[in-house]
Amino acid sequence: MRTRAQEGALVLGAALCTALLAQVAIPVPGSPVPITGQTLAVVLTAAALGPGRGLAAQVAYLLLGAVGLPFFAKGASGWGALAGPTGGFLVAFLPAALLVGLAARHGYDRRWWTAGPLFLAGQLLILAIGVSWLRVKAGLDFATAFQKGFVPFIPGGLIKAAIAGLVMPLAWRFVLKRRD
Repeated sequence: MRTRAQEGALVLGAALCTALLAQVAIPVPGSPVPITGQTLAVVLTAAALGPGRGLAAQVAYLLLGAVGLPFFAKGASGWGALAGPTGGFLVAFLPAALLVGLAARHGYDRRWWTAGPLFLAGQLLILAIGVSWLRVKAGLDFATAFQKGFVPFIPGGLIKAAIAGLVMPLAWRFVLKRRD
């Protein structure tokens, strides 16, 4: 049984992991949304921590960034980053962490053939919510928002889902061997 301090450290560590991978940011020409490592962190930490702690980690990440720590892509921070056109991608980390964490609780993160699709679903959920938010906040029609906030991120989402889909089952193998 973990102590509250240990639980808090896990949640904070996952939030810091997301903040660290947010700094891996590649601008996308014509889009206000950069390609980042954040979504990889969201799915990996949610799978590792489960739905409650995974969600708590993303809440902590968003709150720490909102109050001024340079946690968002390219060191951005503040409530404006959350309320702006790209804020939907950040807010979408919450349902994605919950979805991935719940599925991981049922073992979908333990085999690559179920983990890959799970992590892709997490990526697509983030993109779908982000595009909807971008459309409203930037005053774009759906086709333009889709072109700027979804299409350029499909290859990266596939790559990140594949990475996570390989890493988590390997991590589980290591954990299970150590228990034996």
